[in-house]
Amino acid sequence: MVLAAGFGEIEGGRALEQELRQAALEGGLPLCGPNGNGIFAVGSRAPMWGDSVPPLEPGGVAMISQSGNVAVNALGSRRGIRYHTVISTGNQAVLDASDWLDAICQRDGVRSVAMFLEEDGDGERLAESLGRCAERGVRVAVLKVGASDAGARAAASHTGAVAGDQRVFRALVEEAGAAWAADPHELLELARVLAEPRARPRGDGGLAILTCSGGDSSIAADEAARLGTRLPELAAMIWGDTDLLRRITVTVGADPEIDQLLVLYDHPQGLAPEAAATWAAVRAGIVAGADEAQAATLVASTLPDLVDDEASGELADRGVPAVAGLRTALACAQALRLSDADPARLRAIASAASQAAQRRARVVVGGDGWIDEIESKELLRAAGIPVPDGRVVASEDECAAAMNELGGPVALKLCRPRLLHKGEAGAVALDLESEQEARGAYRRLASAPAADGARVLMERMAAPGVELLIAARADAVVPALAVGLGGVWTEALDDVAIVPLPADPERVEEAILSLRGAAALAAGRGREPVDLPAAAALAAAVGSLLLESGLDLLELNPVVVHSSGCVAVDALARRRTADA
Repeated sequence: MVLAAGFGEIEGGRALEQELRQAALEGGLPLCGPNGNGIFAVGSRAPMWGDSVPPLEPGGVAMISQSGNVAVNALGSRRGIRYHTVISTGNQAVLDASDWLDAICQRDGVRSVAMFLEEDGDGERLAESLGRCAERGVRVAVLKVGASDAGARAAASHTGAVAGDQRVFRALVEEAGAAWAADPHELLELARVLAEPRARPRGDGGLAILTCSGGDSSIAADEAARLGTRLPELAAMIWGDTDLLRRITVTVGADPEIDQLLVLYDHPQGLAPEAAATWAAVRAGIVAGADEAQAATLVASTLPDLVDDEASGELADRGVPAVAGLRTALACAQALRLSDADPARLRAIASAASQAAQRRARVVVGGDGWIDEIESKELLRAAGIPVPDGRVVASEDECAAAMNELGGPVALKLCRPRLLHKGEAGAVALDLESEQEARGAYRRLASAPAADGARVLMERMAAPGVELLIAARADAVVPALAVGLGGVWTEALDDVAIVPLPADPERVEEAILSLRGAAALAAGRGREPVDLPAAAALAAAVGSLLLESGLDLLELNPVVVHSSGCVAVDALARRRTADA
């Protein structure tokens, strides 16, 4: 374990860190650090820790943090979380967060893990470790900050704008059934509730909030609406009556529409002895009701600081997590409804990441790696992905001949690598119906500034339909597929679902139906429903092609989906370059 700084986090220490790494690998040493705070195994009373630690009661929450200070603050915060082990990974010269996750989830007594991450790390190992957690029933909460260089490389395409690195990382986390945290406070509270098996609802009902305050009820209702949480309107004046609290909790929890209870309980500091007895009676009533209730029970304060270590520990010992803050509590209640992950699915994602990395390593080109639409569509056509009939033309006469062969209407396009937005560059002519129109369009395009080094492609126009963006990228934490509402409005709508690869058509169809604009795919106002299975099958094929071809990026925008079938109207691709 190396706690010292002055290694890879500064330019002058990078060679020293490499020397440290090499020595550790040669000696078979599982190095923690450098530039971290170490490991605190709370249950073993073994703080191999570079800072002072308060006396703590052991429990089922583990924490893995790339930030030493975040871990120090977690241990020092007065919120009554019972930790199992806290690991500050530092610069991760040998072992990274995924390695620690794989190890810690196999320790007896670990029921949840909070992860604070500053970089993507190795996607293959992360997927494997998340799969191990799923196998052992260990729930995970993740707070990920920062962005990687891959996001900057991808940003030139629509995919980079709507399916950047952070979104792909989050898609992997959510595929693993893990909770995504917005800040360190939420991360710790999520880990607290995920560690308690009794806190998980059955999944066939909604959330009821019990409180003595009408104002708190209104605040809770507004926050629940923001999160999309189904919330019956329930409240009662029951403060200080242990038996009445118990009976109300049991009665509300027995309602067939309710499978989760959130009881609001604020604990002011410095209570007088006679007031403390009243608050203790309230806790007793909550615990007694939770013991009998058919619904999973959480307790929360309305404000994050209205909590008490001793009271929170007392509730936790009886299987009732106490969350600091109403907004965070509602997020925790929602996280408890996340589906269990499929370990086999996560192993498949890890395998795809490994295979994609190996194929990409064999496909290294000079320049920036972009290939033009013509070559991109040749790849699609060879993979059985539908594209419009088209011809490459090099003169007005060839243009006229292709027009007669294809029939109108047709589109004429300039094609060269990195010509990514043809409409903005004046590099496309649409709805050409006659040979004369085709000749005129060819002359205009051939003399356009964008024509330098470009080829000209004529294609039969696709019939109108719903336009989707379907893209796959291999240069994120794991290979991933992005599906969303497409065309010129892709970035403005920002309505995209991301699925880690591999993905079969059924999984893709589920993702498409999760879009905010999914209603546009259904029948309505004289419009037939689109062929969703065909779109899902095309997207799954795009994902498979990416994995098999060694490409970094394959983007189809738009894919026009009709009532029967679909077609990729535009396409671009990028191979891995030597400096990627």
